Amino acid sequence: MTVACGRVSRVMCRIVPLLALLAACGGGSGGGGISPAPFGLTGRVPVTGLTFPLSSPQPGEIGIVEAFPNLTFTNPLYLTHAPGDRARLFVVEQRGTIQVFPNDPLTSTKETFLDLQAPVLDGGERGLLGLAFDPDYATNGYFYVYYSTAKSGTGINHESIVARYQVSAADPDAADPASETILMRFDQPYSNHNGGWIGFGPDGHLYVCTGDGGSAGDPDGNAQDMTTVLGKILRITKTGGIPADNPFVGQGGGVRGEIWAYGMRNPWRASFDRDTGDLWCGDVGQGAREEVDLIVKGGNYGWDVFEGVLDYENGGGIDIDTTEAPVRDYPRVQGTTVIGGYVYRGTAVPSLRGAYLHGDYGSGTVWALVYDGTTVTSTTVLGDLSSLTSFGEDADGEVYLCSFDGSIYKFEETGGSGGGPFPQTLSSTGLFTSTATLAPAPGLIEYDVNSPLWSDGASKRRWIALPGTARIAFHATEAWTFPVGTVLVKHFELLTTSGTARLETRVLVLEDTGWHGYTYRWNAAQTDADLLAGAETATFEVPDAAAPGGTRSQTWTFPSRTDCIACHTAAAGRVLGVRTRQLNRDFAYPAATDNQLRSWNHIALFTSGIGDHTDYDALLDPADAAAPLALRARSYLDANCANCHRPTGPPPTTIDLRYGIPLASMNLVDVTPTQGDLGLVDARVVASGSKERSVLWERLRRTDATRMPPLASGVVHGAAVDLVGQWIDAGPD
Repeated sequence: MTVACGRVSRVMCRIVPLLALLAACGGGSGGGGISPAPFGLTGRVPVTGLTFPLSSPQPGEIGIVEAFPNLTFTNPLYLTHAPGDRARLFVVEQRGTIQVFPNDPLTSTKETFLDLQAPVLDGGERGLLGLAFDPDYATNGYFYVYYSTAKSGTGINHESIVARYQVSAADPDAADPASETILMRFDQPYSNHNGGWIGFGPDGHLYVCTGDGGSAGDPDGNAQDMTTVLGKILRITKTGGIPADNPFVGQGGGVRGEIWAYGMRNPWRASFDRDTGDLWCGDVGQGAREEVDLIVKGGNYGWDVFEGVLDYENGGGIDIDTTEAPVRDYPRVQGTTVIGGYVYRGTAVPSLRGAYLHGDYGSGTVWALVYDGTTVTSTTVLGDLSSLTSFGEDADGEVYLCSFDGSIYKFEETGGSGGGPFPQTLSSTGLFTSTATLAPAPGLIEYDVNSPLWSDGASKRRWIALPGTARIAFHATEAWTFPVGTVLVKHFELLTTSGTARLETRVLVLEDTGWHGYTYRWNAAQTDADLLAGAETATFEVPDAAAPGGTRSQTWTFPSRTDCIACHTAAAGRVLGVRTRQLNRDFAYPAATDNQLRSWNHIALFTSGIGDHTDYDALLDPADAAAPLALRARSYLDANCANCHRPTGPPPTTIDLRYGIPLASMNLVDVTPTQGDLGLVDARVVASGSKERSVLWERLRRTDATRMPPLASGVVHGAAVDLVGQWIDAGPD
């Protein structure tokens, strides 16, 4: 007999092993005792044949060649794409125009997407400097630009504008020039050091790089002055507002709430790693050092106290350890103007996968930097490109280089590859011997969880693959520690009016550089799934007895790689379902139904024996109406919310929704909300006895921007709303 132990069954959990022990010891050779239950897993089968690259990049022989030899541009400063659009690319020209053209190396045609030459002040470091497409561009048509424009006045050279535009309704290759909405404008005292990069983070907010205002040596001290937006990296909402969780919000004294990081000299180009969400930036130096930074919330990057790792105007007054150290800084003998680039996540050049590509305008040198999260392990020269102004990225993660010679370039592998290609289809991963039947490869272990994450009504299957004979370090209540090479697989299916549809299969891979998530979308024939480079959506017709005609349309969102990591937070240990409270339950293995912890322990998946599974706690199934209400509600919140709402988690709130902590320590009940009351009267995070006054309950009922969880769901989980509402009304305990 096996028991999945929650608090409700603790007494039973202590009795069962004792009875089993007495029964097993009570008989002589003639029998009469109770035989131990059979194990669901009887032996470990090593997993072989998986094709996921795990090691750090090892650049091979790389060439830099023209990507679109039949096209030329006027002072191109940036290349980018609209979200999910593989067919087109956009190039920003400094003079004030944006060109759009097919993403085809043989193309010879381009169109002017937007002409801003009238308001744009061009020359030197001024001009049309940045472009970013709204994450929801496919539905709202919004995009954002950063440009210089003329303005007169004492101490003013020009003005910088961050504005939103919209594509025209009639032509997807043309923007509406009359649609401008200005989000920010700020004076520039000199003509140089304007920064200029803008981009959306995985959090949906717009990041803006600004220079220190120019001249030389930051004469106005802007970079360390928190009352100005100059010399900063800013973070604003899509409408120009200030996110409540920005690090300097509400400090008073004129401190600008838009500031995300400061101490920048001229952060000309930055980018988000599409796998990890990390923000990389190249900050142009003064006269001695150039630097590459990883930008963190609230970070001070030192200028003009330090230039790279050297004192500039410090005089020993500030400890360099109080500022953020550059990932790389290099002397002027190697270059004079760093051009920040991208962490390569494409497929055309396998040996660069995971390397940070960047270069220098002055020397033309292009490098691949390998960073293990703590240390730069290598910096390889890939080649030279005259007048390098920027890097760019297409929808598939391929990286391009812009040059003032008027051409766009790309990388190609010419030999000596140091890395294997990433599997582009599910069938090529080695996870399944047959994708048509979802037959797992030998050694993959299927499992299930007590309290599943809500996934808009989809059904799921889950597997784990451990490398060779490697083992897991077990922990009773928090995250386990896994060996490099571990792969977690989650497969999603949805009941539609045409039958059950395979939607996607997600994999979470522990590589040398940490956990990385990938999404494979099933093809129309349902025979295989293709690796996605970014987020996508699809609409399905699903049966719904409550809808008119018994059916409704449901949009499914396939997550990007940064979406995966946004949910699988570092605070939660990245792995959410494979932990003690979730796996302490029975599973119907082919050999026998058995408790999962018991079976995994039996085949020595852990670094040491864990004893009896009944010694450990378990989450409850929220749908089990016979179980105690409070434990069911707490189990739901733990599985669906506590990956973020926990100590050191990403939200700005201090609530803690983990299952195993006392209610009084959750900072939840009768606490005034700090992130908006959603229009509720006398609102509380949880108002004991009143779900109608409870922000937590209200967020569960919504599908707009205030919903929770904010990602991976577009359908209200009615059963959870009822469950949590009953718990609140009953007076949480």
